[in-house]
Amino acid sequence: MAARRLGREQALQALYGIAVGKREPSEAVDEVINEKADTEHRLFVADLVYGTLRNAEDSDTLLAPHLQEWTIDRLAAIDRIILQMAAFEIVHVPTMPQAVVINEAVELAKRFSTDDSAGFINGVLGSVVRGRISS
Repeated sequence: MAARRLGREQALQALYGIAVGKREPSEAVDEVINEKADTEHRLFVADLVYGTLRNAEDSDTLLAPHLQEWTIDRLAAIDRIILQMAAFEIVHVPTMPQAVVINEAVELAKRFSTDDSAGFINGVLGSVVRGRISS
């Protein structure tokens, strides 16, 4: 498994533990990262987790108009977290290609959510990116 994909999976697991399990962010990050992980990997996961948490409200505001008759509060926790994490990367990590971010979010949904979630997440994030390009 590619290092970035593993990092995103670990960030998702940590964020889920924080949101659902009421874990402290530092504990959640430490729990998901193998002690043998290198510094670059640890930083990538931590940046995703803390960046997603710091920007969750802004991400929700960005995502809301693209949810097609859904609200952030009605989304399954795992789908909301995947969308928030991807929105954080799209807006705040300009070196990461948006197509990669969307693809990785879809793969996370395929692995950790329902059968319908991957298509939904792909559609929402595609709409977000198109909206950012046209504005």
